[in-house]
Amino acid sequence: MTLTITDSVGERLDAYLAGKLPALSRSKIQSLIKAGHIQLNGTRVKARISVKSGDTITVDIPEEAHTELIAQNIPLSVLHEDNDLIVINKAHGMVVHPAAGNPDGTLVNALLHHCAGQLAIDEDETRPGIVHRLDKDTSGCIVAAKTKPALTGLVSQFADRSTTKLYLAVAQSPPKETHQTVFNNIARHPVHRQRMDVCNPGSGKPAITDLHLLYTEPDGTSLILCALHTGRTHQIRVHNRYLGHPLLGDPIYAKPARQVVSVPRLMLHAWRLGIAHPVTGEWIQNEAPIPEEFHPWTDQVTEKLTQICAIRDSKEFDALW
Repeated sequence: MTLTITDSVGERLDAYLAGKLPALSRSKIQSLIKAGHIQLNGTRVKARISVKSGDTITVDIPEEAHTELIAQNIPLSVLHEDNDLIVINKAHGMVVHPAAGNPDGTLVNALLHHCAGQLAIDEDETRPGIVHRLDKDTSGCIVAAKTKPALTGLVSQFADRSTTKLYLAVAQSPPKETHQTVFNNIARHPVHRQRMDVCNPGSGKPAITDLHLLYTEPDGTSLILCALHTGRTHQIRVHNRYLGHPLLGDPIYAKPARQVVSVPRLMLHAWRLGIAHPVTGEWIQNEAPIPEEFHPWTDQVTEKLTQICAIRDSKEFDALW
């Protein structure tokens, strides 16, 4: 495709094309420019270059590579399994589903092998069974659906926020308040597209997190219990950074090399997941064992964590504090 500019002077190349090619997102346009699939006057340029009348833009959109889902015998830590669903303690470093840069070796590949292909498929055939996600660097509880009724029921629960999601996080410094609720909007950062950021009301999506300080080491590093009421991308990581205490080992929202404690991973663990069984209605409380890296902090509050484990009702939970 070739476009000759007749109606713009001084506009950024990516912004101009976003208006002319509405089927492509601006981030997609930027990636195509970076890869050389979009050129200005026959030359590779950067997305921020200004265009002028008479310039010629060539656009070559490569065909999307089809990702073939394959079953792979990858060890899984199973917390619960029945005919309708399976709950996994996802390992740190494991990607949830295949995508660009991660064609295999994912949780989906492992589940296809473990469940002998019995995973529910919705509109996106590349993500069989998946109803929610965890970041690659986050460990802990994640549920997948084997049957379509289970998929439908679980998606509904996550949408209406009737699940219980508790995370353990270790921050580089203590929060100013022992207990607080963060409620703001989150959207993708306009420049650093790998990151999410707090944005003005009216844009982005609402994000709500309860934060409870459990323990602080003499060096200031702190164990925080995070209760998620929404499930935005990087939500806990963004909210802790927003409050001034980013998580230890976070390569996106912190500078691990400058943190007071060196850790081998992002210190975020999806510790507890409570769901109503989408077929039987039975409440299923799943708990992923706390990783060894967290023990210097969690070993100091074992009684409190035991109390939390015994609670399902939100009023009882609030009474702990």
